[in-house]
Amino acid sequence: MNHYEFVKVELKDRVAIIEFNYIKKLNALSECFIQDILKALADLNVPEVRCVILRAPKGSKVFSSGHDISELPKAKRDPLPLSYQDPLRILTRTIQRYPKPVISMIEGSVWGGAFELIMSTDIVISSDKSTFAMTPVNLGVPYNVVGIHNLIRDAGLHVMKEVIFTATPITAEQALKIGILNHSVPDDELEAKTLAIARLICEKAPLAIEVIKEEMRVLCEANAINPDEFERIQGLRRYVYDSLDYSEGLTAFFEKRKPNFIGK
Repeated sequence: MNHYEFVKVELKDRVAIIEFNYIKKLNALSECFIQDILKALADLNVPEVRCVILRAPKGSKVFSSGHDISELPKAKRDPLPLSYQDPLRILTRTIQRYPKPVISMIEGSVWGGAFELIMSTDIVISSDKSTFAMTPVNLGVPYNVVGIHNLIRDAGLHVMKEVIFTATPITAEQALKIGILNHSVPDDELEAKTLAIARLICEKAPLAIEVIKEEMRVLCEANAINPDEFERIQGLRRYVYDSLDYSEGLTAFFEKRKPNFIGK
């Protein structure tokens, strides 16, 4: 369990803990980092493991800084990132279809694509000091349909519109109130609370949990979308990727300045 570069894996009885180890990039969801998480999840898909916890190192100020901006496409390209084969898409699908419950144990701030990542897990427990921000509009990025669905499925629509449209971080207290979190606890209680819930899950019937989790996933995704509307949305996304605003968003990010969006 020690043959990973960007994560560390620990087993505590029947609970597996995947600890992020990509500190130099604030656990940004780079392809190399995601590949290690996926490999760890595959290795842990054994009967001896009943529950998996995702966490950052103890004392982290940032749980994950979100999608690696350097891996976004340059302008004048079709929107490949955040599409079906993007590493983040593969990771969220893997977690949602994973046969064992996956718990997000949040210490530090959560940004952008990492917000969607935790919303794709089964249970979310955070420090009461954590914050959460969904930030694609800061960069001019037209987030994809599946990602938006993952974000709005479990929380109030009007509240999530404000979270996404303003990109303003919300507190753990706010996240708990709108249904993003299961629990928010002091830092010194976070690990014990998370392990207690994981160990309780481990005592239950694993085959029943696996089937019920899959039933919930199928029911939550039972939303038809008109093919014409889907193609129209994809066309709108391509238009945004070709826009001056998208180029400005990326340029401003790398120049560490506030972008000047003009709506073109």
